[in-house]
Amino acid sequence: MMKFYYSGAPNPTKVALFLEEAGLPYEPIAVDTRKGDQHKPDYLAINPNAKVPAIVDGDVTVFDSNAILLYLAEKTGKFLTENTPKARAELLSWLMFVATGVGPYSGQSVHFRHYAPEKLAYVINRYAFEAQRHYGILDARLGKRRYMLGDTYTIVDMDVWGWARLIPTVLGEEFWAKFPNLKRLVDEITARPAAARAIALKDKHKFKAEMDDEARRHMFPHTVQKVA
Repeated sequence: MMKFYYSGAPNPTKVALFLEEAGLPYEPIAVDTRKGDQHKPDYLAINPNAKVPAIVDGDVTVFDSNAILLYLAEKTGKFLTENTPKARAELLSWLMFVATGVGPYSGQSVHFRHYAPEKLAYVINRYAFEAQRHYGILDARLGKRRYMLGDTYTIVDMDVWGWARLIPTVLGEEFWAKFPNLKRLVDEITARPAAARAIALKDKHKFKAEMDDEARRHMFPHTVQKVA
């Protein structure tokens, strides 16, 4: 059975959404990042980047949520577009847009808004601006089509949903008003039974909730390890 290494963060949750939508059997294995599970040798052998999620599917190991979504979609033949060069190029472009833009800028915005020991106005504005810009691009596209790639629900929508549902944490609750089309997509996906199961997966494990010195040491090692 496929092993799925997860936490309750956005990237594992969107992979959980695919697994639930596709009805794939899997063994969920919690990686408690605030306790440092991601740095243990057994997990580093699976994901040398010390991040979640990762999957082990027989003799196949895949890490990075976007790579996992693409792998699972191609393995199952589900939640893809038509098999033409034009459609595939569109799918890959938007998948990478989330991978290289939406996710990183959203994550950094969350970090500097909520967890950084110093609240630096320039840094907070920099990442919030870029996160807002990326979400604006998604919202504009969704103003012209039901889903990111047209009328078909795909892994790109799952990818977008993983982060966009946390816009209140990334930017602030009031920002939903700026992205009505994106809000429509998020609400539609969140209402799906598979999404409810994906979100609830985190409740199978009692993840550490405290952001104490131990958690900061494991999640933000730069605070205790200086660049030489």
